[in-house]
Amino acid sequence: MTPPEASALAAELANLRGDFANFGRDIGDIKTSCAVLVERSNRTEQDVRDLRKDMEDEVRKVREDEVKPLQAKVDALSSRQWPLQSVAALASATAIGVTVWQAVGR
Repeated sequence: MTPPEASALAAELANLRGDFANFGRDIGDIKTSCAVLVERSNRTEQDVRDLRKDMEDEVRKVREDEVKPLQAKVDALSSRQWPLQSVAALASATAIGVTVWQAVGR
């Protein structure tokens, strides 16, 4: 090897060492960024679980506070209403009776 080639080779090796050192630092930065993203993801998942639990608790409370009283009112109204089929049958029988009475009475 001639001295200029040896010095060029040494310079190139120095550049490669610097590139590898930078590459190692960049890999470390990437690992750190990935760790931060994983931690954020874990926090987000926990927040979603907490929000889902809170939402389910609120829905349960709404059902207990609003739906049950409404159901009780509907049940109370249903017990007071007239049985429509019985009223219709009674009206029909009365109409037939009046018709027969008028037909026989004339």
